[in-house]
Amino acid sequence: MNTEMSGMILMYALTVVLAIPLGRYIGKVYNNDKTWLDRIFNPVDKIFYRLSGIDPLKEMNWKQHLVALLTINLFWFLLCMFVLMNMSWLPLNPDKNPSMTADLAFNTAISFISNTNLQHYSGETGMSYFGQLTVMLFQFISAGCGMAIAATVFFAMREKTTEKLGNFYFLFVRSCTRILFPAALIVAFFLLFNGTPMTFAGKDTITTLQGDTVQVSRGPAAAFVPIKHLGTNGGGFFGSNSAHPFENPNYFTNIVEMVTQMLIPIAMIFALGYILKRRKLALMILGVMTVGFMLLLVPTVVGEIHGNPAIAKMGIGQTMGNMEGKEVRIGSAASAYWSIATTVISTGSVNAMHDSFMPLGGMNQMLGMMVNCFYGGVGVGFLNFFVFIILAVFISGLMVGRTPEFLGKKIEAREMKIAMIIALLHPLLILTGTAISSYLYAHHPGTYTGWLSNPGYHGFSEMLYEFSSSSANNGSEFSGLNGNTPFWNIADGVVMLLSRYLPIIGPVAIAGSLAAKKYVPESAGTLKTDTATFGLMVFAVIAIVAALSFFPALALGPIAEYFSLY
Repeated sequence: MNTEMSGMILMYALTVVLAIPLGRYIGKVYNNDKTWLDRIFNPVDKIFYRLSGIDPLKEMNWKQHLVALLTINLFWFLLCMFVLMNMSWLPLNPDKNPSMTADLAFNTAISFISNTNLQHYSGETGMSYFGQLTVMLFQFISAGCGMAIAATVFFAMREKTTEKLGNFYFLFVRSCTRILFPAALIVAFFLLFNGTPMTFAGKDTITTLQGDTVQVSRGPAAAFVPIKHLGTNGGGFFGSNSAHPFENPNYFTNIVEMVTQMLIPIAMIFALGYILKRRKLALMILGVMTVGFMLLLVPTVVGEIHGNPAIAKMGIGQTMGNMEGKEVRIGSAASAYWSIATTVISTGSVNAMHDSFMPLGGMNQMLGMMVNCFYGGVGVGFLNFFVFIILAVFISGLMVGRTPEFLGKKIEAREMKIAMIIALLHPLLILTGTAISSYLYAHHPGTYTGWLSNPGYHGFSEMLYEFSSSSANNGSEFSGLNGNTPFWNIADGVVMLLSRYLPIIGPVAIAGSLAAKKYVPESAGTLKTDTATFGLMVFAVIAIVAALSFFPALALGPIAEYFSLY
């Protein structure tokens, strides 16, 4: 157990140590400062611009940024639908896997375009290699879009008075070619040399030690897995995701994948400090996020280490902790660490089955998605946090009797209305979806009983988790829920669509509005937003507006289940 604890400390320390220079590099990439990769990727970027007819130097306002984002996402969604519904006759399908039904293709296409990667299919049997490579491309695209739109907000925060916020396509292309692709290439080599397969051959026939003949799925997994984590996508090449020994062969690859999925979300905060030249503001944001992360992580790790009291009552020893649904090569503590990281940063990949965690561990996983701003996904994690900054500035201004200001711009009614709508959208989608599904399950048992393998408190938690994951664009699941049904495919798809783009549109609209306002120089009475005191205010707003909204639902699910064990 001491080794596992050391491993967790090492993983987090490595992430922060690497994130500091990476954040500075990301800031240089977006500022168009000279970097050492320019000589390699400048010609590549020019090819993309020439083929698409895009002028990367043309300045855009915030509305044009959003139009560009939504336009290219619509195009990729339609293309993805076509590929998924026609995989059976398209190339690279050596195992003859079938095409998807319309409702499953709808769910999957939205899932990968929205950076959710919720999977109601098993990769080995539900996708051809061509389908896998298509959604791998979308993992670059969705992550690049999130990073580009975050950079747009950074520019809006930096400028004193302007309507021009750079060029979306320029930021998007550089996010993919200068940041995501080189990092994915490095991670792919680590995985490849540790046993992750990279082949286009079909299933392999092997004979086990006990003499059985089995068919083992393989494929170009080494190319797929790196961007799944670097882009906080989370989609697994195989059905069991990073619990599968081909996706995550050993403890070293577990460290690599754990570091890479947290790396860019934290590095984006340092990039913010570099672009704005406000290091203390970046550290305040990082501090609030880290406190929230630790408050979810520590009790989850402790709970899994102590094991299941119901098993202890039977006199069964649990020296390794609660190992149900976990891999022995990883352990209970490292699995708990992964589970909180992947739900806090909206990756959604798993190295253990979240359905098997202790009730309060499952609750903390849900809270990470319900809050959805402690690090968060690449780019969009900061956008969610930005909304809470605006709310905290407004409340703080009222408390001291001053007109609320943030970075020299007055926060007025328009910005507050948008911020509150976005802040309340998340609980609305989660709680409304859970209420509808609970009603259908309870009042139409003949039709919907196949949804749940676990009735009662845990069954409610499975449905609550599903909508929390969809609304947070996370993608992980309590796998006791049978999600591949028309109801869940369509309901999750609609929630993923709304929860991806509205929380992008809102913060960008706020940032664009503030950027166009007259700059007000700081004075002795200006509220300082880069202090620990303001950080506490932001944390309080997050706790009240986000976390407490879900307490009644959590009391009906994981909290009730926890007390039923004793």
